[in-house]
Formats: sequence, C-alpha cells, structure tokens
Amino acid sequence: MRQLRERRDDEPAFILHTYPYRETSLIVEAFTEQYGRVAMVAKGAKRPRSEMRGVLQAFQPLVLSWAGTGELKTLAKAEWQGGLPLPTGAALLCGFYLNELLLKLLAREDPHPALWHEYAATLRALTTDATPAAQAATLRHFELRLLAELGYALTLTHDVASGAPIEAGERYHYAFERGPQRFAAEPRAPWPVVRGATLIALADERYPDADIAGEAKRLMRGILDHYLEERRIFSRRVVQDLAALEDDERK
Repeated sequence: MRQLRERRDDEPAFILHTYPYRETSLIVEAFTEQYGRVAMVAKGAKRPRSEMRGVLQAFQPLVLSWAGTGELKTLAKAEWQGGLPLPTGAALLCGFYLNELLLKLLAREDPHPALWHEYAATLRALTTDATPAAQAATLRHFELRLLAELGYALTLTHDVASGAPIEAGERYHYAFERGPQRFAAEPRAPWPVVRGATLIALADERYPDADIAGEAKRLMRGILDHYLEERRIFSRRVVQDLAALEDDERK
C-alpha cells in the first residue's frame, strides 16, 4: 500500500539556515510555530526566476507549506509576512547566535510553540533597543527560556545543597544539571564559580552593572556549552573578533 504524503499548509516560520543542494536547490532549516525545527528541500530556489529566491531569508516572518514523510520534506510554498525590522550590525550577529543555538539544541520536529513566540519577540527586541546592555539582557532572557523549554530550567534562587537562599555577597559553584552550591576551596572542575549577586540578577533578569552582566554572560556560556556537548557556536567567535578589532581601532 502506498504511503500518503503528509502536507502542512501556511505554517508560521522563520528560516534558521539554508545551504546549497545540487545545482539549483537549497536545503532549508526552518523553525516553525507548531512543528518545531523542520528540514526541507526548496527545489529550484537558486534559479533566477524562482519565486522563493528572495523570500527564504533569515530573521523575517514567513508562512511555509511543505509535504513529505521522511526527515527531509519538500517545500511547496513560501510567503513573506513582513512586520519585523531586518536586524543589522550587532543585532544581526545576535540573530545568528540565536539561530545557531536553535539549530544545535533543538531536535527536529519537536514542537516548541512558546519558544517560537519567544524567538520572534527576541528578534524584535534586538532591533528595537540597540544598546549593548539591552541586547545582552535580551540574549540572557532567551537563553534562560530556551533551557527551560528543553527541560533544563536553571536553579538560581537557592543553594541546592543546603536549601538556603542565595546571598549576594557569597560565591557559589554552579553544578551543571543541579544548581549553585556554596563555594568551597577544593577544585570542583568544570563547575564555574559565580557571585550570588550574579545569580540573583539572572533570576530577576536585571543587571545593575557591567561586572555582573559580564559574569552572567560567562556563566550562561558555560552552562550552554555543557548542553551543547562540544558543538561549537561559531557566531561567538565572530563577535569576539569584531570586538577585538574595535578595541584596536580605538587605541
């Protein structure tokens, strides 16, 4: 008996990544509202007259239609929805970082509709307030929501060993997959060490100064790297190289 092809029509989506497939086609990795991360072939999308050629752009709201039963679907239609500013400069780099996280941490066809809406709101926030401090806070917000969606919600308000509330003036080891424990002199590699004030700032999503914001960024990087399991986030290196270049130009 011939297997029927599943078809999905007019599904809200964002493009996370595209790459060439054969001579005239593309493989599209899309983050869809109801079906999660979906991979599909956009046949003929590289041809000059293809209707999809100018539509399959990252960071823009689309509706997609596709069909297929295997892991790789066939893209049938893509329409631009508009209404979201195209990120530029630092916001664009932040967007690439978000896309890499989703590509490397989300399983295919695992629905996360709440996270999809968080992603759309995060893109809007990154382009609305372009100050570095605001963009950093926006990224921390998304990282926390992403981990929670994947079942890795962080404990930030109490010591997991004693149950005592986190104290701003104390230091803590952050045990991966458990949470903070009062700092001890003996090494507990690879657990990062963090101030209580930083844990409280992450819990409240308010970063009173650059030192706390920087430590929050380093802690989240360590936790995400743990769950990434050695899969590198290449957009981080781009941001670091640009920051170093800007520092050199100011000297």
